[in-house]
Amino acid sequence: MDHHSAEHVAVANRLKRAQGQLAGVLRMMESGREVHEVLHQLKAVSSALDRAGLALIAGEWRLAAAGEDGPTEDDLERLERLFLSLG
Repeated sequence: MDHHSAEHVAVANRLKRAQGQLAGVLRMMESGREVHEVLHQLKAVSSALDRAGLALIAGEWRLAAAGEDGPTEDDLERLERLFLSLG
């Protein structure tokens, strides 16, 4: 398995964990848990998704940097747009 594929597997695993966390948040809401408890867990899910997005961008950066001449201006602009889209 090449490095790029290994990174995608790692991100997919992060997303699966976040999916499980989100299911837990739904169960908490359905069981009538306190709002502050639900929001705390929802924040954790959001953070997990942000980290997955950053990991994807980092993988793309590594690929661009590994190129023969390093990242091109187009690569940098594309990565910047991706990064800013997370906010």
